[in-house]
Amino acid sequence: MKKTIYIFLAAACLASCDSFLDEPMKGDYSTGTMYSSAEQAELAVNGIYNAAAYSINLWKFGDVASDDAVKGGNAGDQADIGYIDELNVQSDNGAVAEFWQNTYETISRANNAIAGIEASSIDESVKTELIGQAKFLRAYSYFQLVNIFGEVPLKLEPQSTVENVHVDLSPVDVIYGQIEDDLTDALALPVSYTSETGRVTRGAAYGLLAKVQLYQEKYSDALTNISNLKSLGIYDLEGNYADLFKLGEDGTSNGNSIESIFAIFFLSDQVPAVGNELNQWFAPSAEGGYYFNAPTQDWLDCFDETTVAGEEDPRIDVSIGREGVEWFEEGPFQSSWAPATNYLVKKHNQPLSEVDAGRKGDGGLAYIYLRYADILLMEAECQNELNHPELAAEPLNLVRGRAGLTSVPETTGQTEMRDYIRTERRRELGFEFHRFFDQQRWGEASSRYYFPIPQTELDSNLGISQD
Repeated sequence: MKKTIYIFLAAACLASCDSFLDEPMKGDYSTGTMYSSAEQAELAVNGIYNAAAYSINLWKFGDVASDDAVKGGNAGDQADIGYIDELNVQSDNGAVAEFWQNTYETISRANNAIAGIEASSIDESVKTELIGQAKFLRAYSYFQLVNIFGEVPLKLEPQSTVENVHVDLSPVDVIYGQIEDDLTDALALPVSYTSETGRVTRGAAYGLLAKVQLYQEKYSDALTNISNLKSLGIYDLEGNYADLFKLGEDGTSNGNSIESIFAIFFLSDQVPAVGNELNQWFAPSAEGGYYFNAPTQDWLDCFDETTVAGEEDPRIDVSIGREGVEWFEEGPFQSSWAPATNYLVKKHNQPLSEVDAGRKGDGGLAYIYLRYADILLMEAECQNELNHPELAAEPLNLVRGRAGLTSVPETTGQTEMRDYIRTERRRELGFEFHRFFDQQRWGEASSRYYFPIPQTELDSNLGISQD
C-alpha cells in the first residue's frame, strides 16, 4: 500500500510541479559558476586546507626515516611504514603512494582555485588574498614532495587537458624556483585576520620562504626573510615549552600560540569526525592508540647537558613518555606500553579527559609545522654557515635559555657552533617531523636520499620518461 501511495505522489508532482522541477540544484556548482562570488571562491580555498590536513602524516618520513624514531606499533602492523624505517622502500609501497596521492590532491585543489579565482570578477583585494593562500599551500605541498622524492611532476594548471595530466618530472632546482615564486606571491597576505584563525599569513610566507632558502643553502636570502618576519613584531617564544603541545585552559588551540607561525588546525567533536588522528597513531593501546613512531634511545642520549639548576632538560618529558614519569595526569608511564623502544611520543597526544579512548583519532590539537624557535635556529645556522658564529650565538641561546641551559659563548668557533646548532634542532624540534630532512641536507642520512616515485604514478602518468 505504501508503495502505491509513493507512486501516486510522484505522479502528481510530475503533473503539477513543473516550476519546482525547474529549480537549480542547491549546492551544485559548475566550474563556470563556482567562482562567481567571493563566498564561493573562499569555499574552494577552504577545500585546499582540508586536503592539506593530510600532511600531518609527514611523521612517517620526518621521524620514522630518521634516527629519532622507529616504526613502533605491533611488529607486523603497517609493514610499509616499516620499510620506510629501514629505508628499504620499493615503488609499490602503500604508505609512500598514499602520501604522494594526497599531497597532489592538495596541489590539484590549489591549481583549480588559483585558475578559477584569477579568471573571476570578484573584488581584486579578495582575489589577491585567496590566491595568496592557495599559492602558499601549493608551495608547502611541493616543498614536502621535493624533499621526499626529489624530481616530481610540476603541475600548475587544472587537470582538464591531457597535457596537464601527463607531466614529466622537473629538476629539483626548477621545483624550488616555483616554490619560491609562490611564496613570494603569498607575501601579499595579511599579517593577521580579525575574525579567523588557521589561515595562512604573511609571517607564514616569510617563514616558509626562509626555510626553503635554507634548504638550498641560500643563507643570506634566508636571513633577509627571517629579518622580515621578525620585523612584524608578532612572534616570540612561548614562555612554557609544554604549552605548545596542549590546548589552552579555555580550550583554545595551541595553533594560536605566540610562537606558532604556520599550523594545521583541527576541530574535534564534529559529525563526521574531522579531528587530528595523531592521538590514535601515537597513544598507548590502553588509551585506544596504536603506539607508532616510537622514540629511540639515541634521541634521548642527545640530551647530554643539564640545566643551570642541575636538572634534566624539561623538553624530554614534554616530548616523550618514559618509565615512571607522569603520563599527563593518568599515572606513571609504563615501558610495557611501548614494546619497540620503551618510549612513546607525548607531543600530539591529549589526555583522556579531552579525547577518550573511544574517539582517540578525533583530537583537537593543531600540528604546528613552523614555529618561532625553528626560525631562531634557522637564523643561527645561516649566520654560522656565513662564518659568523658570534652572530649565531644570540638566537641559539634564546632557544637554549628557555630550556634552562647555559649560554653558548660568542667566541665559539664555527665547527663547534655547528654542532651546538644541529644538536639543539634535534632536541627542540624532536617529533615535529623535521629530523630526517635536516639529516638529508646535512649529509647525515643514509645513502638513500630520495624515496622512489610510486608505481601507480609511473603507470598512470604517461608524461614521465622511463628510459
